[in-house]
Amino acid sequence: MPLLESLILNGEAYNWVKAFHVIAVISWMAGLLYLPRLFVYHCQSQIGSNQSETFKIMERRLIRAIMTPAMIVSWVLGLWMFYSIDQWTEVWVHVKLTLVTLMTISHFFMMKWRRWFAADQNPKSETFYRIANEVPTALMIAIVIFVIVKPF
Repeated sequence: MPLLESLILNGEAYNWVKAFHVIAVISWMAGLLYLPRLFVYHCQSQIGSNQSETFKIMERRLIRAIMTPAMIVSWVLGLWMFYSIDQWTEVWVHVKLTLVTLMTISHFFMMKWRRWFAADQNPKSETFYRIANEVPTALMIAIVIFVIVKPF
């Protein structure tokens, strides 16, 4: 049996992979929604203060221990499920992948912003981070609609 055919999921295995995919997505989304809020509060703290240093630790741990691993698991399991259901020709799949790619790009922007805070060189305002906080929300809404409703 070729390797790719042995990776096809069916029945109960597919449902387990889907369950862990949803868990990973929820974890990733929690971080994508929380981190910009931390940035808003971090903007309000004095550079070098205990509060600022605490935010640096929280932001680093959130990205490294939760968000990035959850993003990777979301991508791996999601692509695995797409391969298993063989719906690559469906328009909704391409729209979803585009939206998830945009979500991933926003993740990488947040990593960049965290590095700014870590170096005490944040050039953005708290309003910027309040607006940035809405991007993952809008993407999440669109992704859920395309996965559940499949309008195309």
